[in-house]
Amino acid sequence: MKMFLFCYPDYLDDAVSFEFKEAGYKSYMKLHSATGKDYDAKQRIHHLAGYIRALFMYMPAEMIPPTLDMVRKIKEKFPNEDMRAFTWMLEECC
Repeated sequence: MKMFLFCYPDYLDDAVSFEFKEAGYKSYMKLHSATGKDYDAKQRIHHLAGYIRALFMYMPAEMIPPTLDMVRKIKEKFPNEDMRAFTWMLEECC
């Protein structure tokens, strides 16, 4: 299993939610109105504009590539928006 995290501007929630629902994703957890900073390798601070949403989903590893393809499609629709996707391995503890 893997965890998938997608961070995107709060005001794009309707468009992002639509894409995930159209693709058949039903189970997720969202953090609303989060804030954050992203530091690049040169330590220049890049602020995500306003509030962001963070969408978390756990899924089998084989579902990650099609999910990332969908994120790339969303990023193509909104090329000037700052969106980030991350994945990592999960270990069930209890």
